[in-house]
Amino acid sequence: MPKAKLVLHTKYVDEQGGLVEMKVYDVPKAPTTPYGFKYSLVYIRKRQRLVGYDNHEHKGDHRHFHRATTPYVFTTMNRLIEDFRRDVAAVKKELER
Repeated sequence: MPKAKLVLHTKYVDEQGGLVEMKVYDVPKAPTTPYGFKYSLVYIRKRQRLVGYDNHEHKGDHRHFHRATTPYVFTTMNRLIEDFRRDVAAVKKELER
């Protein structure tokens, strides 16, 4: 069985001290990964995950926003990253108030 291949890994601390980390792996297509990607995108601030997108094997594609977890409809990797960045910007704006 072919191994997962890391195709994207970005990790940095933003200007407010929040951790942004994006990991994407190219994996064999399977029922749990029909498009051939395994991903985890997360924004953590003060030890709390405020935003997250991942496709955990037992949960499928889903989004974490504050304490809520909702299904996520994956279309493309670019769209996923755009959605994640939009949510991170929204959370930062909320925290500035």
